[in-house]
Amino acid sequence: MLRALRPFVFPLLLLAALEWWTRTIGKDSDALAPPTRAAQAFAAALTDGSLLQATAFTLGSAAAGLGVACGLGILLGTLLGLSRRAAGMGFLTIEVLRPVPSVALIPLVMLAWGFGFRMEIAVIAFASVWPMLILTQAAVRQVEPRLLEVASALQLGPAARFTKIVLPAMVPRLFVALRLGVAIALVVAVTVEIAANPHGMGYALIIAQQSLDPALMLAWLGWIGVVGYAINVGTLWLQRAVARRMGEQP
Repeated sequence: MLRALRPFVFPLLLLAALEWWTRTIGKDSDALAPPTRAAQAFAAALTDGSLLQATAFTLGSAAAGLGVACGLGILLGTLLGLSRRAAGMGFLTIEVLRPVPSVALIPLVMLAWGFGFRMEIAVIAFASVWPMLILTQAAVRQVEPRLLEVASALQLGPAARFTKIVLPAMVPRLFVALRLGVAIALVVAVTVEIAANPHGMGYALIIAQQSLDPALMLAWLGWIGVVGYAINVGTLWLQRAVARRMGEQP
């Protein structure tokens, strides 16, 4: 029981210290609020529905953008991993585009789609596709060469070779890319909403800041952290479930 509570010791101590500071030395601060007031602001946002509405928009955008990134990243990464010629042709393009900050695309994407869902998805997909592509390419190159020789001996077509040989062999490594992509998608989604898109958790956070409501701002910050933690735990659970399922297969 005590071992299960250990991860919560430091966060609770940090919250207690913040509570003490904001009610004593920093009681006149306009930037911070006691965690108890943040909890009240969180409850109010949950009650009026604004919390769930903003969270649903951000998670929907992040999931859609990550889905696009996964599709493109796995497809192109597999192609570049299987073909040295394709990898050589695409190297310069990837290395030029990959360092471009995703937020730098916001003005261009806004011209194309304006504010809203599609704009956010495009920026998230751009940011998330590179780790998916590069890690998929590395995973394909680490597939046992003898498995590819077996596929050639069986005269499997490209689709059958991918689904029956390459994909099962690289699934464990793909989850590393997925976990990285999930984190990037959430971070970029909130960043886009803070910078440009008047929807979602990031926009709610910046509105709380502009309204000089530090309690609500702290509530949103804490909630974004909780959402990110929950997504990471869910991804780990999925990874273990898939690994267990593959281990049970003959």
